[in-house]
Amino acid sequence: MPLHVPPAPAPALRSVLTALASPTAVREARTPSLLRAQGPTTPELPLPVHVLDGTATRLAGWRFLIRCGERSVAAAETMLTPDGWAFSHFFEGPYLASTERALRQAEVMQQSFQPRLLSIPGLYMLALWLHGDCAADADSGRLAATDLLVPLAPAPPGIAAHRPHQAAELLPVLTHRVTPAPLLGSPA
Repeated sequence: MPLHVPPAPAPALRSVLTALASPTAVREARTPSLLRAQGPTTPELPLPVHVLDGTATRLAGWRFLIRCGERSVAAAETMLTPDGWAFSHFFEGPYLASTERALRQAEVMQQSFQPRLLSIPGLYMLALWLHGDCAADADSGRLAATDLLVPLAPAPPGIAAHRPHQAAELLPVLTHRVTPAPLLGSPA
């Protein structure tokens, strides 16, 4: 089934295009693959990045895969500021290939989804969030019990990367791990 990739806000896309056209922004990015890219680079596959805060999510930015020819060489992230969407940074690393792999897995599933990214800062974890409501506004939305979460590599110990989990199954495990244990001698 096809993935229904939501359109990114136009100012977010413009900020990434401006950064890609800036030799200074690209040079200071510390992304060797982007610096060595031969030919035009284009932002593709915009994914809203939500942050899990307790059991609620909030939109934190948009991530674009930066392609040069047939491969992704980096990613660009935007963030919401009081003045609107702004370019944040370029990066590369294991999450880039892991995101592409998870998206390929999702494309062959029997159900249609709206792809998003879910950041779980307390675990240093990122997951592909496959939202079941393809028509939902990408900057809002709650995790539905039947939504799928695909942990990206590297995943925290004990959580298998690239194995889809229903949100109802994985969220209790994640929130339990994020909740700090009480200090010795403190009241429970």
